[in-house]
Amino acid sequence: MSQEILNLKPKALWNHFYSLTQIPRPSKKEGKIIEFVKQFGENLGLETLVDEVGNVIIKKPATPGMENRKGIILQGHLDMVPQKNSDTDHNFETDPIEAYIDGEWVTAKGTTLGSDNGMGVAAAMAVLESKELVHGPIEALFTIDEETGMTGAENLKPGILDGDILLNMDSEDEGELYIGCAGGIDTTVKFSYNEEPLPPGMVAYKVAVTGLKGGHSGLDIHLGKGNACLILNETLLNACERFGIMLSSIDAGSLRNAIPREGFATIAVPAIEENSFLEYISQANLSARETYKNIDPDVKISAEKINLPVSVIDVVTQHNFYNAVAECPNGVLSRNKNMPDVVETSSNLAIVKSDNGVITIAILSRSAVDSERDKYAGQIADVFKNAGAEAFHHGAYPGWKPDVDSSVLETMKQVYKNKFGKVPEVKVIHAGLECGILGAIYTNWDMISFGPTIRFPHSPDEKVNIKTVEKFWEFLVETLKHAPEK
Repeated sequence: MSQEILNLKPKALWNHFYSLTQIPRPSKKEGKIIEFVKQFGENLGLETLVDEVGNVIIKKPATPGMENRKGIILQGHLDMVPQKNSDTDHNFETDPIEAYIDGEWVTAKGTTLGSDNGMGVAAAMAVLESKELVHGPIEALFTIDEETGMTGAENLKPGILDGDILLNMDSEDEGELYIGCAGGIDTTVKFSYNEEPLPPGMVAYKVAVTGLKGGHSGLDIHLGKGNACLILNETLLNACERFGIMLSSIDAGSLRNAIPREGFATIAVPAIEENSFLEYISQANLSARETYKNIDPDVKISAEKINLPVSVIDVVTQHNFYNAVAECPNGVLSRNKNMPDVVETSSNLAIVKSDNGVITIAILSRSAVDSERDKYAGQIADVFKNAGAEAFHHGAYPGWKPDVDSSVLETMKQVYKNKFGKVPEVKVIHAGLECGILGAIYTNWDMISFGPTIRFPHSPDEKVNIKTVEKFWEFLVETLKHAPEK
């Protein structure tokens, strides 16, 4: 089924994208794709190197007559977000992605597609391979681990790249040029708990929150999608107060930069409250479906009877945990004062897991303003510290400050207008692009981010629009042809 995309246009780009779908490349497991891209560059006879962290750099000389143009770096990241539906049998470390055409889109069977950022990587590969395109000096920078920490970008050394213009091909709306992005910071929370024996007269259930769409924790945060961690927590908190349920284990969410789609908890319920508890779950399910009917209509809260667990989490920790999660700031926290439709600061409560005496919570905060990012992250940490938990920050990365006077911006606006008859929109994106980090290392770079239209990245509903891939490619080709002179 995947091979049907080989017939799409532009063929070179889609052929390279197909190759990428066949190579497992989840974040922090990029060994196979690093070797593949390295061999690709070497087979073309181009200068190719892999730096000490795994970033791949391939350099291609200017075509005749274009030697006087500014050097352009084509940049994309090799890793992809590994998300799948619970009923999909897929190992992201060994199995290829099953991509297929669905009307005007290309999507994948039950998993993320990897168009984020496979499209950008494939486009750079097509440029490197082409013997027909007209361009100045080209350098392709393929970074690793963008999705789980941007460690590839963070560890890029100065002096390796020679160009002056960075074209980041990792944004997700064709016809838009991005000149700034949000920075981010991770907060990790740990509740230590004691395991206690079950009191007599209990029955056990597995409570599940399923059916949510999830999505990108930056690009989709303004949509008000259901968060499985929060829905599950609210369900358990109310059940604890009403029926005296006891929590044995919890497992919700899986990725720090994805809105959590599913959550599960093993609980014990007093047998005398069993019928009332089941009625409550039924009502909670109806309430959730009504609350999210327009954005997450397939949400489901259910309870399945299971064997009794060996132990439960101590009552004090349960109480502190439930209430702290309920108070945790989440979603859109502030908007740009000059552009109310633009999210400035947000937070995503992404993961809640219990294991071996510790409940661990992962939260990713984003902001276009670093001081605001840190302020809200501090408030989030305080909520949990006040509940007796340990909370600490890590993985902070800067935002990318917009440059409205960018010369490459003006060039690309004019190129797009000449090619497609309209001026592209110029925006700042509420997501963590690598431009902020890379621009701090190479301060001379003039940077733009653009790409084809991708919907629902970081979720199994991820899809890329076929027509916009062709426009993205044509725009890239024309931009290279009209690169500014040195």
